Amino acid sequence: MDPLELRLRNYTDVDPRNGLPWSGKALLECYEAGARRFGWSDRNPEPHSMRDGNWLVGYGMASALFPYFAQPCAAQATVNSDGSALVRSAATDIGTGTYTVMTQLAAEELGLPLDLVRFDLGDSDMPNSMMAGGSGLTGALGNAVHDACRRLVRSVAELARGDADSPLLGASPDDVESTGGRVHLSGCPDRGESYVDILARHGLSELTANGSSTPPVATELGMSLAGAYGAKFVEVRVDADLGLIRVARVVSAIDGGRILNAKTARSQIIGGTVGGIGMALYEDTAIDPRTGRVANGTFADYLVAVNADVPELDVVFVGEPDRGTATGTKGVGEVGLVGIASAISNAVYHATGKRLRELPITLDALL
Repeated sequence: MDPLELRLRNYTDVDPRNGLPWSGKALLECYEAGARRFGWSDRNPEPHSMRDGNWLVGYGMASALFPYFAQPCAAQATVNSDGSALVRSAATDIGTGTYTVMTQLAAEELGLPLDLVRFDLGDSDMPNSMMAGGSGLTGALGNAVHDACRRLVRSVAELARGDADSPLLGASPDDVESTGGRVHLSGCPDRGESYVDILARHGLSELTANGSSTPPVATELGMSLAGAYGAKFVEVRVDADLGLIRVARVVSAIDGGRILNAKTARSQIIGGTVGGIGMALYEDTAIDPRTGRVANGTFADYLVAVNADVPELDVVFVGEPDRGTATGTKGVGEVGLVGIASAISNAVYHATGKRLRELPITLDALL
């Protein structure tokens, strides 16, 4: 059976464990978009049937899932008398774009331009945050930032609500939104005023609100929390005489929920893909059986994928915001790696007719 057809036949719209619908699952769209961009329909299904000169050509694919993970988070948002804002949380940015996406999210919720918003992290004196890991920080921290900023806008609206000089006199905070540095009635931008004017009339140099988030519970939501999904499509070339393997191209179709920043998210998927190539073809930890020590504990002996091993990498995001979280996001830190080694192994089988089940796949296993 065609590998893609096999997965389509086993697809489910509900969680088999409890029968609940998923909070967001665009795996079918991943299959469709990935197969179309890769050209899966051009694949001859017979193993060892596609060739380009002395290179055996193989197409392989795999599904990917990295489950939902979150821990409690807190954040603090402050608007200053000059109209700028500061959002803080004791998170870390290990190169995953936390500074960038949290600044974007805060600016959106506060209705301020990016250059007026600063996001600070990395200090234990700040509100508590979960670690950066498990593809969970953006979702958990993002929900806390979302909550803090929403509470801050409500606090500003409460000030204006009882102010006889404010256009928002008597307006319910539930009916207020913020855009362009102004707090105004929803759908009525003319009835409102700026953060600067509201704070100035009340003699305030700043106004602060705290927010938090806790991991969502599936039974309370009436849906199963969906992690990030993906479909990985790989073309490999195998030298018919030497068994040398080259990854020619990779297409990753990813359901990451709401993508806060397409550039940084794509970079995450590319990085994970490179790690998957190393996992499939190069990386192997050797243990000394006498001492139990790692025998190849340096990059002189432990092989990883380098630039020459990295082919054309195509990434496409599909799907809608996840319904299980306030921000609609899913983590994409790990899903870029998941499935790459499987897809490469499947492609090697398609190219050579040899089914190898141990990693890394080395040329001696193919000769």
